[in-house]
Amino acid sequence: MYQAVRARLGALMCGARAARRDAGMVTSEYAMGIVAAVAFAVVLYKVVTSGAVSAELQNIVKEALNARM
Repeated sequence: MYQAVRARLGALMCGARAARRDAGMVTSEYAMGIVAAVAFAVVLYKVVTSGAVSAELQNIVKEALNARM
């Protein structure tokens, strides 16, 4: 039984070491993630500042301020 427990513990430790080696992103992955986040932010900004969306957001705020309690 001792040998089985020791073998299982050894397998778990090897798996933990392998996971530690591959944990995290490298610099190129960070750069690609930042580029994707900035591109998404630009698209979102363009959508929110467009005429139709801006007018609709203003209407929502006006209705909320004029709501009866």
